[in-house]
Amino acid sequence: MALRYTLRQLEYFVAVGDAGSIAAAAERTNVSSPSISTAISGLEAEFGAEFFVRQHAQGLSLTPGGRRFYAAAKALLENARALHDVANDISERVRGPITVGCLVSVASFVLPELRHEFEVANPEVEFRQEEAHQADLIRMLRRAEIDVGITYDLDVPQDIAFDPLLALPPHALFQPGHPFANRPSVTLDDLAIEPLILLDLPLSREYFLSLFQTAGLRPTIAERTPHLPMVRSMVANGFGYGLLNVPSMNVHAPDGKPLSYVPIKGDHRPMKLGLVTMRTERKSRILSAFEEHCRSRVTAESAPGMTLL
Repeated sequence: MALRYTLRQLEYFVAVGDAGSIAAAAERTNVSSPSISTAISGLEAEFGAEFFVRQHAQGLSLTPGGRRFYAAAKALLENARALHDVANDISERVRGPITVGCLVSVASFVLPELRHEFEVANPEVEFRQEEAHQADLIRMLRRAEIDVGITYDLDVPQDIAFDPLLALPPHALFQPGHPFANRPSVTLDDLAIEPLILLDLPLSREYFLSLFQTAGLRPTIAERTPHLPMVRSMVANGFGYGLLNVPSMNVHAPDGKPLSYVPIKGDHRPMKLGLVTMRTERKSRILSAFEEHCRSRVTAESAPGMTLL
């Protein structure tokens, strides 16, 4: 019996099931909404079933039958991806799809260069990337939406494996004219009375505040923002200092004004940048190749986009 549906249709169907709307699935897969709608309609026509309930305000939700079809389609796609692993093992080549997630606060520093070098070394790889917060990266791993994530060792659940790559101690970020900007280091006591522009992201926020709490201090928070570029620009314009673990090679804020990184003196727990994957006995050749690529490129001696002080 000839199949009258394609794996691509199933990919779009699963994407809609994950995202809850055609528009969100289109953004996630970089495919037009009409293409996804056509794929879903074709599957429903082929199997004579309605897989989604169309709700104008809430998007799409799977019908009971749609949930069963979703589980079967996802399993079929996972088995289809396993064929790439078999072919890679036979040919000893690295090829096929891989989806890499990265924490939003470090993605712009490390991911583009890592991806470029990996694709150059392995031209048959189909690379996709996602930028997300920690909780979303964990969710995407569990739902097999990404194969691996690049993130910090913060609140990593037991069912997720964390492979550390680099320890990043905290640094203070100053406008060059600040009295502390040219010091070899600063202390938390120095910083506690200064106005802080806090990077107000989940887990990062708790990490930075815990530095002061452990020392019995309270920072003077002048502003909060969830956007790292805004922290850099606010600091560069003299509104206060910032706290970061990733000293960027770019010593200028987004508006072009200069910045200065100063290490924080003391035995403070660093953030560890590493790889998160689902715990499994066997990894695909392409995933193992990407992990090895990251281990060779993200080291204490050098790392993409960073100046390791």
